[in-house]
Amino acid sequence: LKLEMPTVNLDREVTILATVPVVVQSLKSCAVTWQKLISRVLEEQLKKVPEGNGALAEIDLWREKYAALSALTEQIKLPELQKVLEILQEAEPEFTGDLQILLSDLKKHHMEARDSAKFLSTLERHLKNLSTGTGVDVISNTIPSLLNGLRLVWIMSRCYNKDERMVPFLERISWDVSARVRRVVDLQTLFKQDIAAAKKKITEGKNTLEQWKKSYFTTCLHVEESGSKRYWKFDVKHLFEKTDYMVLICQDLYDIFQVTEELYNVFIPELTTVTENPKAIDELRREVNIIISPMEELTFDPFSTETARDWAFVMEEFREDVVVEIVKQIFVQNLKDPPRYKNHPPVAGAISWSRSLSQRLQHTIERFQEEEELLASERGKEVKQMYLQVVKKMEEYEVQKYHQWRERTEHMLPLLLKDTLLTVTSATEEPVTTKKGVCFTLNFSPEIPEIIIETKYMEQLGLSVPEMARYMALQEDKYLRYTSKLKAMLDRYHKLMEMMNEAEIKLLDHYVQELWRILKSGHKRLTWKSVGIGEFILQCTQTIGNLELLVHQIHNISEDINSKLQSIESTNLFKFPHSKNGDKHLGAKEFFDYIKCEQEKEVEQLVRKYSAIPQFLIEVERRVASTNSGKSPTLASYYAYWENRIYQALTQLIVKNLQVFNATVLANVPLLQIEVVLSASEITLQPNASEIEKMTVQSIQDCVEVTKHFLRWMHGTCIECPPQHTKADEVVTFSFYSDVSQSPLIIEQALLITQNVNELLASLSKYLNQWKRYDLLWKSDREAVLDRLAAEKPACVIFDEQLQFYMKVAQEVTQQPLIKDEQFIRLQLAPLASAVQENAKSWVMSLGKLLNNLVREELFSLQDEIHVG
Repeated sequence: LKLEMPTVNLDREVTILATVPVVVQSLKSCAVTWQKLISRVLEEQLKKVPEGNGALAEIDLWREKYAALSALTEQIKLPELQKVLEILQEAEPEFTGDLQILLSDLKKHHMEARDSAKFLSTLERHLKNLSTGTGVDVISNTIPSLLNGLRLVWIMSRCYNKDERMVPFLERISWDVSARVRRVVDLQTLFKQDIAAAKKKITEGKNTLEQWKKSYFTTCLHVEESGSKRYWKFDVKHLFEKTDYMVLICQDLYDIFQVTEELYNVFIPELTTVTENPKAIDELRREVNIIISPMEELTFDPFSTETARDWAFVMEEFREDVVVEIVKQIFVQNLKDPPRYKNHPPVAGAISWSRSLSQRLQHTIERFQEEEELLASERGKEVKQMYLQVVKKMEEYEVQKYHQWRERTEHMLPLLLKDTLLTVTSATEEPVTTKKGVCFTLNFSPEIPEIIIETKYMEQLGLSVPEMARYMALQEDKYLRYTSKLKAMLDRYHKLMEMMNEAEIKLLDHYVQELWRILKSGHKRLTWKSVGIGEFILQCTQTIGNLELLVHQIHNISEDINSKLQSIESTNLFKFPHSKNGDKHLGAKEFFDYIKCEQEKEVEQLVRKYSAIPQFLIEVERRVASTNSGKSPTLASYYAYWENRIYQALTQLIVKNLQVFNATVLANVPLLQIEVVLSASEITLQPNASEIEKMTVQSIQDCVEVTKHFLRWMHGTCIECPPQHTKADEVVTFSFYSDVSQSPLIIEQALLITQNVNELLASLSKYLNQWKRYDLLWKSDREAVLDRLAAEKPACVIFDEQLQFYMKVAQEVTQQPLIKDEQFIRLQLAPLASAVQENAKSWVMSLGKLLNNLVREELFSLQDEIHVG
């Protein structure tokens, strides 16, 4: 495809060369040659069609076109050829007109080939996967990805955005899909494989075909949603006609293998259990092979729509041959537990099932009778004989089932109707120890509704039924209504009993006993033949409703009492003073006095809440016993229940507050201040450790003694015990203190607090040991030391060392931290530091005074010597 260049010299300017006749004539001759070559190449390329039916052939075609047209286009772009065209355009413009049109066509077709090859190449990987990929990948990934790629080509390409290009390409892809399925579902090898492998390949082929169609319609929807106005409105019937037919054929093939598998897996094992004759099993295998053998010897392509009639005949023959075997197998296999239609009862369902199988057999024989040749054949005679045997067994089966049911129904139904309405059971597997554990359950045998539905279906089957069973069937709605209302009533009863605790059950014992009296009539007297069932249900429902109302009222009152108890239990009895930044912390005594003062404020509120509780209980008494005395015998156990709840709440109040106090002791937040002082030549706390321990113990005791303000109730009442006067004119009040104070939890917590405070004080004492290095300042006998110095009359340098030492001590103390925070205590060390400084300065003054006296004596002695001399 090489364009030959002219032999003339073209080095001069275009305008000059255009005036030279010899040059122009030579260039025109070349141009004519080019025109013929380009026209021939374009004509050849436009006539080319894909070599093959698949989509890859079309991609290859566009690549060939692009390669051929690129060879010419690249030559035309050469500078020498462009100069030839410029010279001819300058010399004879009319001559170059046709050539320019041809070059324009070449450019257009070249761009079209480039565009098509480029966009279709994006699909090549998916098309190759369609041919060689694994089944799962092709179905789940390749086909959807291929269609999505086609959607992008449709939107972006300038050539494949028209029906006339896209439809033929889709048809080629459809051919690729069907070709893959033909390779996978190869009838030449399919029937030589085991059944599981064959079914797997057929399923893969069917799923591939269905995925192709599904992905196509999904892509159609995406094209519309993309906003493009060029929708896919192609001829779907034409596009999927062949692949849809292949789906049907795959299903037929699957059914063939499914039936074969059933014959092998179900019928043959059954024969194995009843006979030891292997020949019978081999004979059955041979029969099965005869049934499927026509499939292995097909002389036509079953996947072709043109041979649809041939395939239909093969399938019809297969179904006729196999149906008698299958029906017989199904019947024998399911005799003991036949499959039933939805809502069918066991016996009538079994009879219906047997009759449906018989009808299927009858339909088969009727088809044989229409084809006299089939019935007259040896195979036809065998089928007919087998049919008669199976039908006879089915009839015997139906008669046996019916008579067994009738006899049992006539015997059992009278007995079932003598059952009482209810039975009494335990709510748990444990023995019934409380009234709450007693459950009433519906005593309606499931056999009764089963007899009713059996009766209905037996009559539909044209079979006679016992009169009592017919009567029960007519009364079905009434029994359904009774059982529904009884279940609802019992649910309300059990829910009500579950709502009540043991204290409430004792409180309402009279009401519960009355309810039980009514329920027990359904347990001991009323049967399903009784006429008073409706009145019984109404009476039970009303009694339960009244008790429910009373229980709800009591629960509302209980919630109010619980609210008071929760408020008491959550009260803070240890309110601590919190100093702001820069404020001085309270001393130990002030700290514990503050806590006690705050506790006294809270006690008044607590007692007010506690005193309100009896009024709530009197309200319960009014509703339950119709009195308001606060000492009703009916409520004696209920008063005791709440008194115990109060004890628990008070115990929790004290335990929780002591836990808070303990946590405060251990926390690293200083709340009180203790001064460290020098007293009687000893470093000590002020107040001392013993006093602090006593304050702590007293604070714990104050907390526990809060319960002294909560007076106990008189026995069997909710009335507070009045003060009792003893013989010694002492007044004794009965409070919760005596019980709460003995609680092991409280005792344990009190000991823990005391132990932690003692450990803290010991730690502080250990910290103060570092100040004992200054002991000599106050423990030395200053008079004796000074007298010894005076007697020794040491040199001044000795006094200087002593003075430097004490001055250093005074200076050193000023650099020591004057505050020590540990847990909830702040040590104030300033008094101790001041005392140390004062002692050091006192030593300095004493030494200075001694030195002064000694110097003065020496001075006077020197004067005397001078005067004497």
